[in-house]
Amino acid sequence: MTFYEITEEDRELIETALSKLESNFDSEKYNHTVGAAIKCINGNIYSGVNCDGIHGSCAEYITMGIAISAGEREFDTIVAVHKDFPNKVIAPCGNCRQLLIEYCPDIKVILNDYDNNLVKVGIKDLLPFACL
Repeated sequence: MTFYEITEEDRELIETALSKLESNFDSEKYNHTVGAAIKCINGNIYSGVNCDGIHGSCAEYITMGIAISAGEREFDTIVAVHKDFPNKVIAPCGNCRQLLIEYCPDIKVILNDYDNNLVKVGIKDLLPFACL
């Protein structure tokens, strides 16, 4: 597994995701519990929150859709956050890992390691032997 340095830009990406989550969290219904932010190769950043429901969608899916809808096609780094997790950062679920590897097989993902330290790895490390 290849680890990449967590940069100040990565920390700002985490703050962007947290800010989006905080501005959309619905404490009455406990909706929109995950926020995400994605940085494109050109430096543009997009963020979104999950949508709950019978066929809800993860924050990573929503955020990727927002970026793609804006015309983006080249992505650098993504992060998802939840207010109740260590470092607030969470790993993408299996569906999100598949989406990321299909749309951007070279993207890096920020998450916590087993000791709750922030790390950044390539999506291929999170979904080995994926069919591309």
